[in-house]
Amino acid sequence: MRDSFWLLPGLLCLLAAVLAEALIALDQQVDELDLGPFAVLATRIGESGSRDVLGAIAGSVLGVAATSFSITIAVLATASSTYGPRLVRNFMTDRGNQFVLGVYAATFVYCLLTLRSIREPGGADEVFVPHLAVNVAVLLAVLSIGVLIWFINHIADSVQVGTLSRRVRAELVDTVDRLYPEQLGRAPSEVPRGAGAHDVPSGLRSEGVEVRADTIGYVQGVAEDRLLDLATRHDVVISLRVRPGSHVVEGDVVALVWPPDRVDDRLGPAVRSGLTVGRARTPDQDVDYAVLVLEEMAVRALSPSTNDPYTAVNALDDLAAGLTHMVGRDVPSPYRYGPDDRLRVIAPRTGPVELVDRVFDAIRWHGTGHPPVLHRMCGLAEQLAGAARDPELRDRLVAHLERLQEAFERTAPQRCDAAELRRRAAQSVAAVRASADPTGARPS
Repeated sequence: MRDSFWLLPGLLCLLAAVLAEALIALDQQVDELDLGPFAVLATRIGESGSRDVLGAIAGSVLGVAATSFSITIAVLATASSTYGPRLVRNFMTDRGNQFVLGVYAATFVYCLLTLRSIREPGGADEVFVPHLAVNVAVLLAVLSIGVLIWFINHIADSVQVGTLSRRVRAELVDTVDRLYPEQLGRAPSEVPRGAGAHDVPSGLRSEGVEVRADTIGYVQGVAEDRLLDLATRHDVVISLRVRPGSHVVEGDVVALVWPPDRVDDRLGPAVRSGLTVGRARTPDQDVDYAVLVLEEMAVRALSPSTNDPYTAVNALDDLAAGLTHMVGRDVPSPYRYGPDDRLRVIAPRTGPVELVDRVFDAIRWHGTGHPPVLHRMCGLAEQLAGAARDPELRDRLVAHLERLQEAFERTAPQRCDAAELRRRAAQSVAAVRASADPTGARPS
């Protein structure tokens, strides 16, 4: 619901309806009272004039909202076709866009409810004009003009490459902060004689009861606390076969439960309820997705139709900020122990080596014809090595630098470009290897 486009506008419309009814009721109480010096704030324009004002405001804000957002969607469609359709989600979850639509919709609802309360002479009821409510409608119209000016500036800024990549980087950093080094239950190191993989029951794969998906979509989240509590209460081991970002179809095995003699008809649905499956991937628990969006921006910028290596470098800069944040964290153990010091849940998460492999491979496949991008990848390798805790990651970075250099030379570049990249790659390899030195020595 936090990410839905309708929640904030819906709340603002509800607030506008409450405000309209409250001001109408207040108008009925103070209509005959002398407001003293505050009377200048409540202009009285009669029944016909009030109807005209409210009708003009309601029609105007609705037309402005429709026009503004239709133009915005057109601009966003162009930007998403260039940098990736997954960026549309940024527009949908942007609080500023939601607030603008909410202000327009709330103003329309407020004017409509106020308009219906006006009673003209000639009817069975007495004449009534909610002057205070009409004046507040004028203030809302002025607010809508200010919001329109702000929205034009906001949307022009939001479709810029730097803003798009910066938002995705922020999502990546937030996801890393939530998932790493957050540990569900207790890690093997916190359990007396905890052995991690050696505690996995030998019959888990052959005898474990399969829990199968009953819907189609992407695993958006895993309620790990619920699964840990469920496994502890039923005295079983739950081994997840999917993780956030996995795509499942009906019948796919999503988990194994052992031992089989403790599994009843209610346990399978309870395990499935711990998995949130939706139509699209989200970055809430899926760190792969946030990396994928920035990676896609870089790859699309390197396509022949776009041919914009500087946008790719910009995306790699933001990737560097997120990945260095991640490689400096401990990856939580997939083996989670309950309060009874027994293995209860096996729930693997994506490791930094896997993500780094994918990023370097994608650039090697699509960006070897762009020396600025390759030089930035050398810098990225140095940044990751300086922050990394896993020695395997440094070995992988050296291998990727060698592959990038080999792939570039196969494109038959000019000798000066090839020599410059060899020099830069050699410098980066030396820096990566030196980062493992506990003395902190670096090559000159």
